[in-house]
Amino acid sequence: MGFNPGNMNKMMKQVQKMQREMARVQEELAQAEVEGTAGGGMVRATFDGHGQIRSLVIAREAVDPDDVEMLQDLVLAALRDGQAKVQQLAQEKMAAVTGGMSLPGGWL
Repeated sequence: MGFNPGNMNKMMKQVQKMQREMARVQEELAQAEVEGTAGGGMVRATFDGHGQIRSLVIAREAVDPDDVEMLQDLVLAALRDGQAKVQQLAQEKMAAVTGGMSLPGGWL
């Protein structure tokens, strides 16, 4: 079985199409908005789809000068919740492009 330029050309087109789709997904993730919450919504952290935090909102009721540790825990919980949701969103969008195939180089 020898070299078939037609197969190579077809494969290159598929790779280029996947690259375009991944670039589109990356742009969608940049525009996405994901919210992590804690304390029944008393602390809300908003992220873009790449995991960059956009905002942090803390309800007045969550602020107790005698219990700073609770507020710190709520902030961490909201941040972790948002990060987990960002990862899930990115995995779902990339799986749609790759058909669930694992890609090298940490595309997520």
